Amino acid sequence: MLFLGFSAGVPILLIFSTLGLWLNEAGIAKSSITYFSWAALGYSFKFVWAPLVDCLPLPILTTLLGRRRSWMLVSQLAIMAAIWLMSSVDPQAGVDGLEVMAIGAVLLGFSSATQDIVIDAYRIESADKNMQSMLSATYIAGYRIGMLVAGAGGLSLASYFGSTKELYSFSAWSNTYLIMMMVMMVGVFTTLLIKEPALNRNNKEYSTKDYVRFFVLFLMIVVAFIATFIYSADVVQSLKSSLTEMFSNQYLSGFVVGTLRMMLAIAGATIAAKVLIALNIVNSSVVNATYVEPVKDFFNRYGLNVALLLLAVIGLYRVSDIVLGVMANIFYQDIGFTKIEIATVAKTFGLFMTIAGGFLGGLMAIRFGVFRVLFLGAVLSAVTNLLFIVLANAGHDITWLYITITMDNLSAGLAGAAFIAFLSSLTNIKFTAVQYAIFSSLMTLLPKIFGGYSGTLVEMFGYIEFFIITTLIGLPVLWLVYKVKLYVD
Repeated sequence: MLFLGFSAGVPILLIFSTLGLWLNEAGIAKSSITYFSWAALGYSFKFVWAPLVDCLPLPILTTLLGRRRSWMLVSQLAIMAAIWLMSSVDPQAGVDGLEVMAIGAVLLGFSSATQDIVIDAYRIESADKNMQSMLSATYIAGYRIGMLVAGAGGLSLASYFGSTKELYSFSAWSNTYLIMMMVMMVGVFTTLLIKEPALNRNNKEYSTKDYVRFFVLFLMIVVAFIATFIYSADVVQSLKSSLTEMFSNQYLSGFVVGTLRMMLAIAGATIAAKVLIALNIVNSSVVNATYVEPVKDFFNRYGLNVALLLLAVIGLYRVSDIVLGVMANIFYQDIGFTKIEIATVAKTFGLFMTIAGGFLGGLMAIRFGVFRVLFLGAVLSAVTNLLFIVLANAGHDITWLYITITMDNLSAGLAGAAFIAFLSSLTNIKFTAVQYAIFSSLMTLLPKIFGGYSGTLVEMFGYIEFFIITTLIGLPVLWLVYKVKLYVD
């Protein structure tokens, strides 16, 4: 689990902060840079294909490696291919270069999210319930080390190879990403060496034809989503122009239109799914067992009102720190910190502070209960964002950077430990893989959508106002956590 956690931790920062600095050095606009964070929305929609990964056997590979290891290997090879694609294109090569980079980032997000699904299922199935906390702790430690390698390691390599904000070098960043691709071999070797877990579930086995029809349904839904998104471009552009004239604000109109376009694409995919199921493209019992029953179980256990309240907490709990996190590295660089300083303080030192915060949160949850720590974590996650205002005024001050990173990462680790315990408590062991995928997807969906507009907010208001906004959007979470405690604790 340590090595699998490492393999899962490497890709995420190659989409977020490390990629953000690459694009910033290449002179890409901040609003465009933060749109790239949407490439990680695969993590937030992984519940859509989690049942597919859970039940669909892969030709030849499943026979050789088993269901979990086969999907794990395919996802890891896909991650490596996506990183290679990103390393092969210079974002300064006009719109075409950015488009190829975006395709590579989306593929990386999708394949990395798939790997997460399989590792979660492997962890749950490979040991008894009383070992799960130990496996989770080891996995998180490996995940943080992977993030350190991709974050601090990636920035150090790019700097070593000679790229700076003043003198951008494509070859430096390309070589860095190629090395990150090779680092993923840790996960590949681990997958080939471990044993397939003995399944203790009584899942109904369907015919090969049913699995193929289920896969075709999934592909057609994806095509419907993409087609709706692409073919709505002209209408969206026209609407954006009209709203810009109406509001006299291109940023606000961009936010409204972008949100509507995403919702339209989701609606198109939903309609396509319902039509295809009605036409009997897929065995309805497969859909029911993989999608409907896990969701039904959750609402049956908690009731509609409490279930919706729980989903609101899950969807909004991390909004404050994720929205700020998208811009953090770019902010550090803009106020004068070098990549080496960012790698040393924000990544390396920050990693240890996050791990320390996680242990502290775990101990406090045992002593005071999960909900008290969950509430404290929400308070700290919002309030510590105000420290970035002090840092913005202090400028290139390494002492204030250490203070800000210490408080921000300790609070993030503390909140994260309580939140994972909270999510685990909501899951029914009968539907662990799918329900946990749904919860962990929802956990980052809205924060990442809002995070995609963080660059636009900075360009519109400035850094200080942006940090105030990230603090304010975290405050409603306090009320939600309090209400949930009354019903669930």
